[in-house]
Amino acid sequence: MSTLTDPAARRELIARLQQLDLDAQPAWGRMNAPRMLAHCADALRMAYGDLHCTAKRVPLVRTALVRRLMLYVLPFPKNAPTARELLARAPGEGEAEREMLKALIARFESEMGRSSWPEHPLFGALDEREWGRLAYKHLDHHLTQFRV
Repeated sequence: MSTLTDPAARRELIARLQQLDLDAQPAWGRMNAPRMLAHCADALRMAYGDLHCTAKRVPLVRTALVRRLMLYVLPFPKNAPTARELLARAPGEGEAEREMLKALIARFESEMGRSSWPEHPLFGALDEREWGRLAYKHLDHHLTQFRV
């Protein structure tokens, strides 16, 4: 199962980012490529604790069973709602957004071994392994959205 804790998975995502056509139309949703890159970068900033997102209290989602299903079994739903904070920043120039996201993916290695990780606004407390899986799955979802 791919995760940002794995150096090969990080390299794979960075290689896929290089293949992204910044003018490509998404297979679903309304984001253009620079907006998607900004959204994914801000999601990683949230994981590292650099961007705070307001917690959502959705019954059952914070249970271990549902969290496991969402992280390890079920695919990311298309057009699912996201935290407002992860859409608030206007994207910069596409190539700059791509480079920023690549740096944030690479940063996961230096974040490994932390004693604590920020809470996810929907899932609550996640450990390094769970953040690594969720971050990979989220990035894969959006790269697939743009056919890379």
